[in-house]
Amino acid sequence: MRLATLRLATLRRTLARAVIALTLLTAPWLTHPARAQSTTAFPTRAIRVIVPFPAGGISDVLARALGVQLASRLGQPVIIDNRPGAGTTIAAEQVARAAPDGYTLLMQDIATHALNATLYRNLGYDTLRDFSAVALVAASPLVLVVNPEANVPSVASLITAARSAGDRMSYGSSGNGTLPHLVGEAFKSQASLATTHVPYKGQTAQHVLSGEVAWTFSVMPPAVAAAKGGKLRALAVTSTQRVGALPGVPTMAEAGVSGFEFMLPSGLLGPAAMPRAVIARIHAEVTMALGTPELQATLATIGAEPSPMSPEAFAGFIARETERLGRLARQSGTQLD
Repeated sequence: MRLATLRLATLRRTLARAVIALTLLTAPWLTHPARAQSTTAFPTRAIRVIVPFPAGGISDVLARALGVQLASRLGQPVIIDNRPGAGTTIAAEQVARAAPDGYTLLMQDIATHALNATLYRNLGYDTLRDFSAVALVAASPLVLVVNPEANVPSVASLITAARSAGDRMSYGSSGNGTLPHLVGEAFKSQASLATTHVPYKGQTAQHVLSGEVAWTFSVMPPAVAAAKGGKLRALAVTSTQRVGALPGVPTMAEAGVSGFEFMLPSGLLGPAAMPRAVIARIHAEVTMALGTPELQATLATIGAEPSPMSPEAFAGFIARETERLGRLARQSGTQLD
């Protein structure tokens, strides 16, 4: 009896060890950490959203307004961290190297993100492979503006005046390789102009007002404020439809320049290999937040329209913009390093 009892006890211990070993071998948190995390509650701590621009710009305003909504919905603080510099590449590289757990995100101007793949020869990251597309938040057009005292009440009259002036007329942008610069070059090419480009650091509305340059493609907030205040004349917007912030301003197509569409889209990116469940959670909350009166009011003040799309569609959009804007950058001969 003692021998039988001993053998039964030994068998039980052996079976117990086998069960434990099998459990450990098949446990998802050991075999696939990202999959395991996707099954746990998210978030359990603060989320940091890095903004690659100074405070006050479109991406910063969007990030802060969205952060308030997300903090309320997710039950955790959303910290906005401004990290400007090097054409947004400093912030982008920081996010690309972060843990892919959903707690570090990038509120990126997608046009800048797409352009950097061509403008910089030695990026420390790949603009497509090293990021997860989480949610496109909003998009706004650029605005073609001139000095109100200039005798150019329309895009057609500006083209006529520019052709007559040749390279004696100049236009301004917020810097070499920026979207306003490349949109200006596209306008020059399509309208067959010889206008000279003058890059500045920052917005150029004041330089148009002072007469240093004849025109510029401005981002919405300063353009809307200056146009409504009578300091600048808005000739056209670069969207396919008119915008609520400037309802009386035609699109470039309505003004006679067909197929001329350029938007400034802002969206959330994360590091590559983020769990799909985490991406889906953040995307769902962003989409819900975009329907709130508070966030819609913020978008209206900066002339932006909510632009929700699935993460997969957003990833495809970034790839297409990278190709389209990269082609424009190569045609302009612009290189930043």
